[in-house]
Amino acid sequence: MTIEIGNESGIAVDETVLLRLMEHNFGELHVSPDADVAILLVDEGAMEALHVQWMDEPGPTDVLSFPMDELRPGTEDAPTPPGLLGDIVLCPQVAETQAVAAKHSTEDELVLLTTHGLLHLLGFDHAEPDEEREMFGLQRELITSFQAAERRRPRA
Repeated sequence: MTIEIGNESGIAVDETVLLRLMEHNFGELHVSPDADVAILLVDEGAMEALHVQWMDEPGPTDVLSFPMDELRPGTEDAPTPPGLLGDIVLCPQVAETQAVAAKHSTEDELVLLTTHGLLHLLGFDHAEPDEEREMFGLQRELITSFQAAERRRPRA
């Protein structure tokens, strides 16, 4: 599994948390260990440019996903085949604002947004109410199980 993380945002982010999150979510979703994904953290200006270019919407957003090989979640018996999942682009500045409103940490918001972006890469959407229930339910399950795993993780 190749998980590339690049931070061009100018904001310090604990990339090891995002790496552990992606490894956890790959396991939970039965994604092949040979699947590749890139996470890029950008500033508000870069995110706004991408938001306008790809979604035709003004202003920066929190997360954008760019799927590549149209991979879907696997099962224990039939994991997702190897391939290129795609790119997740995060904006820590927007995440920080949302975290304050949600009364949790920016790190928690980035965990949520990264998980959300991964689900989009795996074909989930929330345009329709039933899709939203499925995607957001799975997102909650993944975040809850990741948080539990983090609490059990030995500290150095």
